[in-house]
Formats: sequence, structure tokens, C-alpha cells
Amino acid sequence: MKKQGKTLSEWLTTRFVLVVRDEETFAERAAYRLSYVKILLLFGVVFTVLGGLSFILATTVLAKVYDPRVAYREADRRLIEMEKTVDSLQNASDEKDVYMASIKAIIDGEVEDAEDIKANIVKQGEVEDIEIDLKKIDPVDSLFRSEFEDIELKSAPSQLTTASYDDVFFFPPVSNGVLSKKFDIRKGHYGVDVLAKRNEGITAISEGTVILASWTQDSGYVIGIQHRGQVISFYKHNSVLLKKVGETVRTGDIIAIIGNSGEMTDGQHLHFELWVNGNPVDPLDFIPFE
Repeated sequence: MKKQGKTLSEWLTTRFVLVVRDEETFAERAAYRLSYVKILLLFGVVFTVLGGLSFILATTVLAKVYDPRVAYREADRRLIEMEKTVDSLQNASDEKDVYMASIKAIIDGEVEDAEDIKANIVKQGEVEDIEIDLKKIDPVDSLFRSEFEDIELKSAPSQLTTASYDDVFFFPPVSNGVLSKKFDIRKGHYGVDVLAKRNEGITAISEGTVILASWTQDSGYVIGIQHRGQVISFYKHNSVLLKKVGETVRTGDIIAIIGNSGEMTDGQHLHFELWVNGNPVDPLDFIPFE
């Protein structure tokens, strides 16, 4: 009678013993009970672990060396960052060139009146409108602004000439401001710091033309006005600018809102500078802050 072969399940569950003996004495050192199921499972676990480790290495460490796609992606990322940096530097350089060209023309006396300044700025350039809801301005600021609505330029108190500035008078840039730091050219402080309440309006000290209205890293939102007689006033660390380059302002016009913008500031205040013939002067010699 022919012997029937084992089924698959019987073959997989067949048990045997793996004995480890000493080569010289044939003494038994170890014995392992095995079956084909255990051997297949063991090989499956080993292959799974090795395959997982190989995949991780291939997609991380080895990919940086052998996979060209990783190198291409890294190169694209660096190229994009460099393009952004170049664009930022180009924009900053263009703004600086426009600003320096305007200042140089004023200092050299090449720009004599507001119309010449406005024409020069329009030809150079690029200032975006800065919008603000005027309803949010403090009522005191609106009242201060209305006091100067009917003042004519010819009657403003700062009729400057380059010959003498002894009798010059400007309106304070902040109503009811408190002087916190004075002018000290030896310490590089070319203006005065004035404290005021929140949302206080910054006003033009005299009629003139806006030659600068932009953001700088150190001084935040800055606005500069060229007045008659080679006089320039700067208002720094504002929270909002209400005028743009090329606009003509009158004495008492609100040009910005006090703030704490820029890195060179330790609290809400106005840093005000006054320059005459290209040199900083003490604003206290011209404006009664206290």
C-alpha cells in the first residue's frame, strides 16, 4: 500500500532539534527546537528589519550623496533664498538712492522751491500711498489740526533765509509733549525725544514738501520735510505715516501718528531732528518743547 505524502500544514509543523556539539568531545553545548514555521518567521523578521533600515538609509543619509533629486531641490531652495535677498537689497538700494539724491540736491542748493522738489521726486520715483482711517485719530489731534486749516503759507511764522536763523520759530511737532532726551551730538543723538499719549498726531513744524516717507530698520516709519532756507525736519519711530513723498504740507498739518516702530527705540515716543545746511542743530533753540 502506497504511503500518502504530508500536507503543507503537516510539513510546516514538522518539529526537529538543532543540536550544537563540541567539535572535539562531541559534548552537547546547546539544543534548539525548531519547525519550518519558526524558520520562515525568523527569516521574515530579519528581511523586514534589514529592508526597513535600507529604505531609511536610502531616503536620508545615502540620498544626500547618491540621489541627484535631493541636490537639485537643495540648489533650488538656495537659489530662491538668494533671489529674495537680492530683491530686498535692490529695493533698499533704490530707496536709498532716491533719498540721498533728494537730500544732496537740497544741501547743494539745487532745489529752490517746493515745485522743483516735487518734480524731482516724481521723476525718480516710487512711493506707495499710505492709507489710514482718520476717524481713529484722537479728537485732540483733530482739534489741533483744525486750528491751522485757515493759515496761509505767506503768514506762517518760519520765513527762513540762509543768512540768519536767530529769530526763527517753529510750531512744536507734538501737542503737550514731554521732553525725555535732549540733543547731544557727542553721543550721536542728533535730535530730541518727546513723549506723548497714545495715537497722538505728529504735526509739521512749518510748511514744506515731504522728501522722505518710508520704513527703516533702525528708525521705523520716518517722514522728512524740506522747509525754506535749507532746513529739513525728520520725524522718526511713527506708527503710521499720513503723507507721501512729493506732497506739500502746511504748518500744523498732521503728517504721522506717534509710535514705537524700529529697532532703535525703547518705548512710544517721537524722535525729532532738525537739520540746517546739512548739519544737525539743537531743536530746542527753535522750538519750545517745554
